[in-house]
Amino acid sequence: MSKAEATKSRIVRQAAELFNQKGYAGSSIADIMQATGLKKGGIYNHFSSKEDLALEAFNYAYSLMSQKIWQAVRTKTNAVERLQAMVSSYLDYIDCPPIAGGCPILNTAIETDDTDSPLRDRALQALNSWRSLIVNIVVKGIKKGEVRSHIEPDVVATVIISTLEGAIMMSKLERDGIHLERAICHLQVYLQQNL
Repeated sequence: MSKAEATKSRIVRQAAELFNQKGYAGSSIADIMQATGLKKGGIYNHFSSKEDLALEAFNYAYSLMSQKIWQAVRTKTNAVERLQAMVSSYLDYIDCPPIAGGCPILNTAIETDDTDSPLRDRALQALNSWRSLIVNIVVKGIKKGEVRSHIEPDVVATVIISTLEGAIMMSKLERDGIHLERAICHLQVYLQQNL
């Protein structure tokens, strides 16, 4: 990796944490300069705009989240076990998140939900990717006889994602992981009994 590539990568990592904690709108160029230790020109030497940096920072943050989920899922072969592993991977999300500030999809979605912006579109794309992973696991599970044939894959995805994201929000806001622990426990029972 060249020096320029290493600098760009460092900017993305540091901006990802900043944006995930303070939000895109809440992070000024001065904040980015302070987080990276670079001057404005040094940042804009690598990115055409703050929005360009935000998109790359979101992609980086989402990749960390995706890696954590995928590491849990890939070790299992049964559909229900794969979903349970995915859900369980969130147990340490409050104390040891993949990136500081919580879930980048949740944070970005809340900040950009009323806008028409590339950052909102990217958050939606990430959400749809996560949803598709769950749907595909359920569909394959139905085909293999591991999941009941009447189960609606999209419903399972909605239940898992909304339960986890709501619990992350509650746990972060109250600074108490109990809500996420309860949600994970509930989802484990839901997956075992209903699928």
